[in-house]
Amino acid sequence: MYLRDGKLPFDGMNEECGVFGVYSTETRDVAHTAYYGLYALQHRGQESCGIAVAYADKIRYYKGMGLVPEVFSNGNLETLPEGDIAIGHVRYSTTGASSLLNAQPIVFTGKCGKTALAHNGNLTNTKQLREELLNDNAVFQTSIDSEVIALLINKYSEGDIVKGVIEACNRFKGSFALVVMTSDKLIAVRDPYGIRPLVLGKSLDDTVIASETCALDAIGAVFERDVKPGEVVVIDSSGTKSYFLHREKKSASCIFEYVYFARPDSVIDGCSVYEARKEAGRILAKSYPVKADIVSGVPDSAVVAARGYSEISGIPYVEALAKNRYVGRTFIQPDQSMRENSVNVKMNALRANINGKRLIIIDDSIVRGTTSRKIVKMLRDAGAREVHMMICSPVVKHPCHLGIDMQTHAQLVGAYRSIEEICKYIGADSLHYLTVEQLKETCRSSALDFCTACFDGHYPYPMDDYQADKHKFE
Repeated sequence: MYLRDGKLPFDGMNEECGVFGVYSTETRDVAHTAYYGLYALQHRGQESCGIAVAYADKIRYYKGMGLVPEVFSNGNLETLPEGDIAIGHVRYSTTGASSLLNAQPIVFTGKCGKTALAHNGNLTNTKQLREELLNDNAVFQTSIDSEVIALLINKYSEGDIVKGVIEACNRFKGSFALVVMTSDKLIAVRDPYGIRPLVLGKSLDDTVIASETCALDAIGAVFERDVKPGEVVVIDSSGTKSYFLHREKKSASCIFEYVYFARPDSVIDGCSVYEARKEAGRILAKSYPVKADIVSGVPDSAVVAARGYSEISGIPYVEALAKNRYVGRTFIQPDQSMRENSVNVKMNALRANINGKRLIIIDDSIVRGTTSRKIVKMLRDAGAREVHMMICSPVVKHPCHLGIDMQTHAQLVGAYRSIEEICKYIGADSLHYLTVEQLKETCRSSALDFCTACFDGHYPYPMDDYQADKHKFE
C-alpha cells in the first residue's frame, strides 16, 4: 500500500476508489453536484477522477489525472452541460496501470445507447471473464477490471440495461460497488457480500448514490439508507426500484473501512466510523495498560483512537507528531521515490512535547513496517525516552484481493515475523495489537458481518488464482 496521511508504501491500507451518482427530476447542473460529492470522497483516491453527465440522449464526460480541484480547474467543470443524471469517480489503481486511459467513468456506446460506469472494488475472476469476452471478439482499451464489467453488462443487455446489469453482476466474484448511467437511468449495485460501502440519499428532488455518507453531507443531501448487499437500485422517471442478485448466506463488509479507509464523519451500515475508532483506543487501554507520560496518535486516522486510549487510561493526550496540512495526501504518487521523499515534509516530531517522556503512540495498522520504523526513530531522535506502539487492528498476515493494494505475502511484515520480531524491527519498546474479536467489537453496531481475511485468511470468495503466492509462506 501506498502513502496516505504520512504512510510509506504498504504501511497502511489503500483502497481503490470512490463513486458518486445523482439523478435529478429536473434538468440542472448535476456536474457541480457530482464535483462536490467527489471532493468529499477525495480520500478514497487521488490518482485520477472524472465526471460524466447524461443530457438529451447523450453523455458528455471529462476526466484527468490528479485531484478533483486540479482536474476540474481552468473551466474544465464548465465544459460539462446541464443534465438529469451524473456519475463521478475518484481512483487509486489496485488493478491496471496509473494512466489517463484507465481513469473512470468508463463511457461507451452499446446495446442500450450511451452508457457510463464507475466501479469501486476488485473482481477476482477478471482473468476468466476477460478471456471469455476476447473469445467473443471483444476489444479492450484499458487494463482495468471495470472495462470487463462494462463489456459484460453490454453483452447481456439486449436493449434492457437493468437485465444486463443483473445478469452480468451475478457472474462477478469479488468486491464491487457500481454506479451505471444511461441517458434515462441511474443504477447502483452493491456486491452480494456488501464488501464495499454504498449509500442512498435525497437532496430536494434529487436521488444520490455515494460510497460514504460524508459525500451526502457535502451536498446537503439527507441519508436515507445503505444499499443492501446484493441490491440493484434503479432510479428513473418512474421512481426508485430494487432488484437483487443471487444472495449470499452472510455478509462480509470490509472492516478496514472503519480502521482506516473511511472518513471519521461517515456512518457505514449503521456504525459511526468515529465511534469505532475511539472504541478501538478504549479497548487497547483496557487490554494493554502501559506506564507512560503521554499518549498520542499518528495523524490522521489514529488520533481519535489515541483520545479513546487517554480517556480510559487517564494518561494525557498530547500531540507528538505535527502534520503539514498544506501537503496533499501523497499515497497515490506513482513513483516510490516521490512517495518516500514526501513523508519528510508530511510529519515532524514535536520535540517540546515528547523530550524526556515515555510515549504511547497509536496507529491504525502496520503492513510493511517501514513507516512505523521511521516514526519510532523520529520520536526517539526528538528525545522520547520510551516509545510503546499500539495498533488499532490485528496483525496483517494475508494479502487482500478485494480492492486493497496489497497483493502478496512478501509485502506484509506480519506474514513472516512474530509480534516480538515486528517490535524489534520497528525499534519500539513494546508493541500491541487488537485481536480480530476485539476489532469486531469496535464495530458492533454495524448491521453487517465482516471480511477479516487480511488477518485470518478467511476470504469470502475462493482465491485459487493466488495460491502460488500463499505456498511460498507455508
